[in-house]
Amino acid sequence: MYQEHFGLQAAPFSLTPNTGLYYGLPPHEEAMQVLRIALAGGEGFIKVTGEVGTGKTLLLRKMMAELAASHQVIYLPNPYLAADELRMALAHELGLTPEHGDLAVTDAIHRRLVELHRDGRPAVLLLDEAQALPDASLEAIRLFGNLETESSKLLQVVLFGQPELDGRLRSDDLRQLRQRITFSYRLRPLLRDETRAYLEYRLSASGYRGVPVFSAAAVRRLWRASRGIPRLINILAHKSLMLAYGQGERRVGTALVNAAIKDTEDASTTIPLHWWLMWAVLAGISLWLLRGAL
Repeated sequence: MYQEHFGLQAAPFSLTPNTGLYYGLPPHEEAMQVLRIALAGGEGFIKVTGEVGTGKTLLLRKMMAELAASHQVIYLPNPYLAADELRMALAHELGLTPEHGDLAVTDAIHRRLVELHRDGRPAVLLLDEAQALPDASLEAIRLFGNLETESSKLLQVVLFGQPELDGRLRSDDLRQLRQRITFSYRLRPLLRDETRAYLEYRLSASGYRGVPVFSAAAVRRLWRASRGIPRLINILAHKSLMLAYGQGERRVGTALVNAAIKDTEDASTTIPLHWWLMWAVLAGISLWLLRGAL
């Protein structure tokens, strides 16, 4: 639609997570570094949380691609599984067809994990939307995380979830799992300069050449309305470019962004100051912890 108008070879702001357009923004790179350190150290459970639209699935896919050559990566796209369904799904992802029954399935998985460990391909389970897993399924995952040799875990687990996952893990019923999560990271929204860099990178990676499409005022308006959430940034940027194309404009100003905001239900016109201060503090703490781990 507007791609030819702006000289683009691809859609820059698609909502589908695309690792080809991954840009190493500070919160995402910090999360990736935490994951690399934890997995290299053989930690059993790692957790990454963040609000809807902050890029958890993109990170998961980036990690899948990075681990593919050295690990047996297991990805379960449907998190809402009962405990026995989860065991069978894990078995199938490992290429197994065990007889039904908790003991038979668990035993088959255990043997396969031992084989993978012996072959030098440690297994990593990546779970998206982990906050949707029933308690019994989270407990089943914890028990699989207990499988180990004398020196290392046979299955490492990375939980990606919304902040509700943190709330659930504070429950006494899940305290054993909570205590086994040795590394965690909470994704924050993007800051204004990060939003500007994100917009410019996405356009450049999609083929745009020229002066910045979004004016400084437009970036500021878009950032505030999106609350720094990448998914909302994508939606507002996409709509703004559509409107610019419709009006024959080569640059996007605040008027076009305002029109895009009015057409987007979750876009906000005001952001309480304390909200951004909270995220700034969290970002500082996360960076301090990361530096300590390094």
